[in-house]
Amino acid sequence: MTEQKIPRATAKRLPIYYRYLNILLDADKTRVSSTELSEAVKVDSATIRRDFSYFGALGKRGYGYDVESLIKFFKKILNQDRLTSVALIGVGNLGHALLNFNFHQDSNVRISAAFDVKQEIANTIQSGVPIYPMTDLRTQLEEQQIEVAILTVPSQVAQEVTDEAVSGGVKGILNFTPLRITVPKGVRVQNVDLTNELQTLIYFLEHYNNLS
Repeated sequence: MTEQKIPRATAKRLPIYYRYLNILLDADKTRVSSTELSEAVKVDSATIRRDFSYFGALGKRGYGYDVESLIKFFKKILNQDRLTSVALIGVGNLGHALLNFNFHQDSNVRISAAFDVKQEIANTIQSGVPIYPMTDLRTQLEEQQIEVAILTVPSQVAQEVTDEAVSGGVKGILNFTPLRITVPKGVRVQNVDLTNELQTLIYFLEHYNNLS
């Protein structure tokens, strides 16, 4: 299949579809309509049909979509047919929470290495994940061929750590720090600003919820 670029918004919805389709499969459901899918994932059915159309004819008019076939298709698209190892850089409060979160339960992603400057946790294993000293970051990334990292370090060292991670071969970073890090071309960054998201939610609650 020839790889094609799809809109960013569509790409962000694909894991949502994939997760719900697995729920349907577990419930022994064999097919689903775009309307049913829309009600479950809170995306309008026209958008779902348009998203799916980027990948060709995935369903049949009057029949809907075959659940098992869709899962197999999205599994390949989302690289869920192979295990992806991720590095966690920074094992503070948020880092600990992410270590304890079982990514592998819902996807083929696992944290296979974590890094921190604190000597008391370096060279230990927590939640089944080895914790390495930060001085080993580049070496371990190269040896384990890890290309995805989660960044949860203090903002004042975020750029320095990012540079080291990129030198170790990282191609994608999920950035939980407030700093907007700079990376070379070919490296992708996804920023997750929890404070900003919470402030946005509060704003919408205060300014839009009471509109009639």
